[in-house]
Amino acid sequence: MNATDRTPPPVVERRTIRGASAVLLPMADDGSVDWAGYEVHLGRTVAAGLTPAVNMDTGFGPYLDEADRAEVLRIAGALGGEVIAGVHSDDAPGDAFDADALLASAEVVASTGALPILFPSHAMAMLPDDEIVEVHRRLGERVGPFLGFELGPMFHPAGRIFSAEVFEALLGIDEVVGLKHSSLRRDLEWERIRLCQRLRPDFRMMTGNDLAIDLVVHGSDYLLGLSTFAPDAFAARDAAWAGGDHSRFWELNDVLQYLGQFAFRPPVPAYRHDAAMFLELRGWATSHATHPRSAGRPESDRDVLAEIAERIERLLHG
Repeated sequence: MNATDRTPPPVVERRTIRGASAVLLPMADDGSVDWAGYEVHLGRTVAAGLTPAVNMDTGFGPYLDEADRAEVLRIAGALGGEVIAGVHSDDAPGDAFDADALLASAEVVASTGALPILFPSHAMAMLPDDEIVEVHRRLGERVGPFLGFELGPMFHPAGRIFSAEVFEALLGIDEVVGLKHSSLRRDLEWERIRLCQRLRPDFRMMTGNDLAIDLVVHGSDYLLGLSTFAPDAFAARDAAWAGGDHSRFWELNDVLQYLGQFAFRPPVPAYRHDAAMFLELRGWATSHATHPRSAGRPESDRDVLAEIAERIERLLHG
């Protein structure tokens, strides 16, 4: 890979964008999970044509216990269709890496029919590059196809962005069928897109850059937390690109990017509170509560979110 190349890959016209949405797990005012609301929002995501991704950071996956993660998976699986689900190692800073525990967790996810995605962990983040690659190789041998995940520490303290050498090595593992990249850096994603196009065109490169959602025009797909705010608007945007309607694509993309720039400002994990407020404003949630361990936003965010929601509604329905 040419580390000095900071130019974007060519635009790929009229491509079919494969969208996946990290689904917010709605909470009730008392701090419990709103399971009924979760099922409805999952259905809304699937109806829009997006693949639901569950037990991700948007769905508070690192904070849930095994029973809640299993219930999340059960409800998602009951809807039918593809589901992406996070594989977690419940470790803490300073813990030794437990490969067997991670592999067992991945087997549980794969046994439900979901496509596992390897969520970063504190211990795994400290492994040298060659061991990171070996973990992915062993996981593929145990569970078959799965997704890798590069997550910047602005999202989660255990996050790690791989070196270019690790990324290229992962492209050589057939069972790693794709990867979500969340560095919030265009240049790194451009490098990865170019490498995929050169070495493995079938690789499912999925942007997680909520600050640059137009990366899809260069050949990336997406797995975004932002899309849980408005799966209907993302679906309409994607259809416009596939149909060659640049005017509608950029009109929708611009307002969705405005939402992303606002909601994903530091501290980035607090975007989940904005998501809950936004869904409540759209009449899609009964509360703006989030997990007790999740960062919050000021009530003043509501006015900005309401204005954006109105703009999206006008674009979608006139």
